[in-house]
Amino acid sequence: MNRTALALAAAGTFAALAFTGAVAAPAVSDWWDGRHDEYASYATGSAAKADRASVPRWLPDAAASVEYGMKTTGGDRALKAGLPSAELPAGCTPLPSDASRPAPVLTPDWFPEDAKEKATARCGLYYAYTDGHTLYAWQDNQDWIKDNKAGSPH
Repeated sequence: MNRTALALAAAGTFAALAFTGAVAAPAVSDWWDGRHDEYASYATGSAAKADRASVPRWLPDAAASVEYGMKTTGGDRALKAGLPSAELPAGCTPLPSDASRPAPVLTPDWFPEDAKEKATARCGLYYAYTDGHTLYAWQDNQDWIKDNKAGSPH
């Protein structure tokens, strides 16, 4: 093989590897970062609870257009649902205005970026608020771990 052909082969190989690195590396990174995230959509709260034991029991059966996300490696959760009224579900309690709120770990496209600042209640282990008839809620892994260590029922 002459030097020109060898140089062209080396340059071609380098270009292919560079292109693969530029295209594949971000895709692998996205996959790696989200590999433990699971998302599902349900028509109703009752359908969500029937499909996944991890969906909170306080979610009304009549909730509509339920979006649910969870980490498979812990207790981080995200929830969006349409409610029959603008009121929070039964069992939710007001969150003191000076209470700290952890930022949601799961941030799917359907979950507001500013949710942390808007939380007005605790619904079980979830931080929650309503925007009109839409409920947004999230559970923090550290709260989930603490609750599990205490042996509380879910």
